[in-house]
Amino acid sequence: MFAAYPGDLVFSKIDARNGAIGIIPDDIQKAVVTSEYPVFVPEHDKMRPLYLRHLLQAAHFRTDLKRKASGTSGRKRITPENFLSLSVPLPSLLEQDKLLTSYSAALEQAKQLESEADSIESEGRQAFESALGVAPQPQLPNRPIFIAAFKDIDRWSHSGVLGDITPQQFASGPWPPIPLGQVGKVSYGIQKCPANRPSTHARPYLRVANVQRGFLDLREIKYINVPDEEMPKLRLESGDVLLCEGNSPDLVGRCAIWRDEIKDCVHQNHVLRVRLDQSQLLPEFVVSIVNSSHGQAYFRSKAKRTTNLASINSKEVAGLPMPVPPITDQAELLKALNLSSECAQTKRLEAKQLRFAAWETFESALFEAPKLVAA
Repeated sequence: MFAAYPGDLVFSKIDARNGAIGIIPDDIQKAVVTSEYPVFVPEHDKMRPLYLRHLLQAAHFRTDLKRKASGTSGRKRITPENFLSLSVPLPSLLEQDKLLTSYSAALEQAKQLESEADSIESEGRQAFESALGVAPQPQLPNRPIFIAAFKDIDRWSHSGVLGDITPQQFASGPWPPIPLGQVGKVSYGIQKCPANRPSTHARPYLRVANVQRGFLDLREIKYINVPDEEMPKLRLESGDVLLCEGNSPDLVGRCAIWRDEIKDCVHQNHVLRVRLDQSQLLPEFVVSIVNSSHGQAYFRSKAKRTTNLASINSKEVAGLPMPVPPITDQAELLKALNLSSECAQTKRLEAKQLRFAAWETFESALFEAPKLVAA
């Protein structure tokens, strides 16, 4: 019950209904599992293990697995007996192989499209940074880290430690960087407390959850009390760049642009606001710099860390080295960067559609067949 071998199918009693089903690979000669992970051994003269795994990912079977789960709410499990009671379509091995070959080929093509998308996006980003004089990302030293201060460790990440000790620098670019604070003002928002619960002067406000990387998630907006006399200094204006003060080390400093989506909106103190001199800097250009390898390396090096969170303050945001090309050059650089992003997005959409069509073909070929047998 606790041993599994190459080709055996293993499922999670709790999460099989969510797709937690896998196959022991050929390079693991013998695996050991707990009682929470029953092992199903397919009869190889009747069923390909990969065919069964793909089959059980289908919405039809995931629904069936949810229905068969038993136990207390939130901890329901699929017992081996319930798993064996599933009825599955069982075409011949030749037909299974044909389905797997066709489906795998489509997945491989989709994977290739996504790889091309990543390359296009990476090349566009590198061209953007090279034009600004950002030095290429240095290769991390190929050496172990034996001792490191806990505060310096990115959740015990070896690459995180090495990344911090090899910070990225500007090369000799055409526009020497200046601190962001010289071309914009960084401000904190309003602090939430019992005294400003929404009442007579309830105003919409943005939280960290509303500020994602490159966009705003405005599906849920909360309110806070802000008197009329305080609104001029707190009200968001179109073109304000908003940055998250704290998050995981990889996400600290994520930012987006405010475009007057909601009237009289303010922001919480955990969201920093950068109000730019837009005659010198385009908000989109600033966001692109923040999201660049230079911007991310800067915030990683400046962030104060606790166990699993990192945070920055207004002084560190204001100190971000920022190249300031003429506005026309900023627009041209952004145009090229956005073009590469759009090309990459097109390929990712093609990959998504290809996966969807391949899965539809896989499912329709099976569920049109009337014969069902017990697993």
